[in-house]
Amino acid sequence: MARRCELTGKGVMTGNNVSHALNRTRRRFLPNLLNVTLISDALGRSVKLRISAHALRSVEHRGGLDAFLLKAKDDELSVNAQGLKKEIRAVLAA
Repeated sequence: MARRCELTGKGVMTGNNVSHALNRTRRRFLPNLLNVTLISDALGRSVKLRISAHALRSVEHRGGLDAFLLKAKDDELSVNAQGLKKEIRAVLAA
């Protein structure tokens, strides 16, 4: 399973550990991923996603999962999230 947020696309970054003597060794910065269950108002069901803590705050700020997905770009979303976005658009159009 990739260490990537399903909603924002945030992933692993790399950098250096820098010692007091300025020795540099490579390291990885891992995103703060959480397994959460979010409720979709349009679909009327809950959805399990693996998202970052930052994305969870963004979902709450935008007014829920439906509003977040409708405003998000498709290239940032995972395949699972793109399917959810498509389902939500279909329900709202009907």
